Amino acid sequence: MINLQGTLTYLRAPEQSDLEQMYLWENDTTVWKVSNTLVPFSRFVLEQYLLNAHLDIFINKQIRLFICDKQDNPIGSVDLFDYEPLHHRAGLGIVIAEPFRNKGFADDALKTLLTYCEEVLMVKQVYCNIGASNEASIKLFENNGFARVGLKKAWNKIAQNKFEDEWLLQRINK
Repeated sequence: MINLQGTLTYLRAPEQSDLEQMYLWENDTTVWKVSNTLVPFSRFVLEQYLLNAHLDIFINKQIRLFICDKQDNPIGSVDLFDYEPLHHRAGLGIVIAEPFRNKGFADDALKTLLTYCEEVLMVKQVYCNIGASNEASIKLFENNGFARVGLKKAWNKIAQNKFEDEWLLQRINK
């Protein structure tokens, strides 16, 4: 049985009681750039998501897990998306709330999620997309076995008449 416990964090399914936390995170405009979000989420939309969050990853092709510290505080979330069981691959995204960044939580949660992907979902490869200026995230993923496999030039509009490149990183499991 897989343990979703890391050294500093653990991963768990979102609960109805997480609605207000999700509302705050999803509407935090400082992270919209990395999530390609353009409009705020309503509480109703997030409630509907939580009502269906129990559906199997094989049905939804995605799953979100909350990252909690050892004091049971939700500090972020990880998403698996574009799950393709036939090809044994999935996309991955991670966000840590502002007061908890740069403390090792993302690294710990990522390691736990990668173990889950490999041992439970039998995922052969995981990929992520990271803006070229997000050096901390690039370092996080490269330190966990991801390699830069492609550069998408001027991929994301970040300001009026200003675009940023985006790296495609991939990790292939044994």
